[in-house]
Amino acid sequence: MTAKPVVPRAKAREDIDHAIEHYINEAGTDVAIGFIDALEQAHAYIGETPAAGSPRWSHELNLPGLRSIRLKGFPWLVFYLEFETHVDAWRVLHARRDIPAWMSDAEDK
Repeated sequence: MTAKPVVPRAKAREDIDHAIEHYINEAGTDVAIGFIDALEQAHAYIGETPAAGSPRWSHELNLPGLRSIRLKGFPWLVFYLEFETHVDAWRVLHARRDIPAWMSDAEDK
């Protein structure tokens, strides 16, 4: 089976940019690069096995098909939906955020 491409939405790209900026400013370039590596690994995993993510937030947010996975070594969650041709990455959020509020922000845009 061929891996599906992971396509981040604009809000997911913004989330990633903010996270990288935060790590560069607060922890240094090496940690920011580690975050990018963990995100790339998560995207590869999602593309290969999209059904493996947790459906927890799908139920809580009433968004059928929404799944999430945590980045290895970082407290960030990637939220995504699987489609026939690709995986749509909705958001990349810190696990301690108010997830319902942040996700409804994504739906409004």
